[in-house]
Formats: sequence, structure tokens, C-alpha cells
Amino acid sequence: MDAHLPIGVFDSGMGGLTVLRVLRQRLPGEDLLYLGDTARLPYGTKSRGTVARYAAQAAAKLVERRIKLLVVACNTASAAALEDLRELWPDLPVIGVVEPGAKAACAASRNGSIAVIATESTIANQAYQRAIHKISPQARVSARACSLFVSLAEEGWLDGPIVEAVAERYLIPLLISPDKPDCLVLGCTHFPPLSATIAKVMGHGVKIVDSAESTALEVETALSAAGGHNARLGMGKAYFVTTDDAARFSRIGSIFLGEAMAEQDVELVNL
Repeated sequence: MDAHLPIGVFDSGMGGLTVLRVLRQRLPGEDLLYLGDTARLPYGTKSRGTVARYAAQAAAKLVERRIKLLVVACNTASAAALEDLRELWPDLPVIGVVEPGAKAACAASRNGSIAVIATESTIANQAYQRAIHKISPQARVSARACSLFVSLAEEGWLDGPIVEAVAERYLIPLLISPDKPDCLVLGCTHFPPLSATIAKVMGHGVKIVDSAESTALEVETALSAAGGHNARLGMGKAYFVTTDDAARFSRIGSIFLGEAMAEQDVELVNL
């Protein structure tokens, strides 16, 4: 592994910037190359075959620019295409967000009752259910598709009466279930900006789990195993590419990244 190459990260849109933000905090010396496929957002309502094709095209664009490790910062793509990507590039470490999120959920749950909210495709694929049961076979997993959360986050609508009403419509059925969860997994990287509203609806007794931190830890472990850490002392650089509307990407992406992003720092590409 060439330690000087960047880590590649892709998502269907801007949600994966929440993962990139934690990667920058945990691995400050690393360069990061992020691709947001905003022209074809959302992935979560599309078929597995379509998602797998989109994921392969996005990954190929990053591989073309030379990366040392690939992070699939999209739960839908992780659920549908992770193994396909590993077969396409067998010499490239490929890390998704589902397995790290499942590990974090199992560690956070006190009574084994875990709820997962994600896109339609991720829920239908049952990727989280399988990953959680692989770690904790006795866990009781409920799942609910919350596709509108993606649109709300991409529009920058993170709180207020409308957002809270949507959250209640999605989440109340989980709360009134006979087996109320004590842990809720944000199974889509677009959901963390809405976490305050989600936590308000779920109440104090429910732990909210975001897979970004556990994914960053897995990346760090993979780099250590391959001797791939960039040893620079200063802060690495982050490069951003998108498939549609660089101005909007920089404006809304700043919400997910947690810091201002200039339009001139975003490159428009075609997949």
C-alpha cells in the first residue's frame, strides 16, 4: 500500500460527508477524495442491480484517480454492492458502513432490542438484520424505512414542525411496539444531521448509533495492518467531486461536513 495515496470515499450524495468528517478527525494526516453521486440520488429507492452498477461506476472513478483504500459511505451501496466491489478490485481494501454500524449497535444495546432506520433498499436487503444477528444471534431487530429523511437532509431541513412531524410518523410505531428498542441505528449516512430531531422523538431511553465513528476505526485498523498510514505531521487535504451541481453540493454539503465548503473546491465529473 502506498501510504501517500488518498483514501477514497463515495456516497449517493452528501450523507457520506458525515463519515469523511470523522475520518478527518481520527486520521488527520490522510488525504481524502470524496465522490457524491448527486445526479442519481437517491440510491435507496432503486433496485439492487441498479445500485450495484452505480456503485461500481463511482468506485471506478475513484480507483482511476489512484486511492489506497475505498470507503463505501452509503448504507444502500454497502448492503447491495460491497462484495461485488471487493471482487472487482481484490487488491484494494474496501470498507462499508453496515458491519461497523452493526457492531456499534450490539455494543450499545443493553437489552438486545435494536431498531434500524434506513432507506427502502437497505431495509429490504436486510443487511443490518443479518450483520447484527451474526454478532449477536439473540438480538431482536426491528427495521423501518425512512426514505423522506434523505430528502429532508439534502434540503437542509433538519428541525422544526415539519421535520418533527415526519419523524413522528416514521418512529412512533417503533416506540409503541411491545418490544421497544433501547438502541436505534441510523442506517443511512444522510440521517445524522437529523439526529437531534430523531433523538427528541425517540426519547432519553434510546441510544442513537451512528456508524461513522466505528467505520473510521475500521479504516484506521486496515491502514495499520497494511502499513498504509500517511506519516505527515500536518493536516491532509480533502478533495470533493460530484456528478451534479457543484454550487449546491458545496452549500448543502457544508451541513454534513460541519464546516464551510467553497464551490471552487468541488469538481463536477461524469460517470
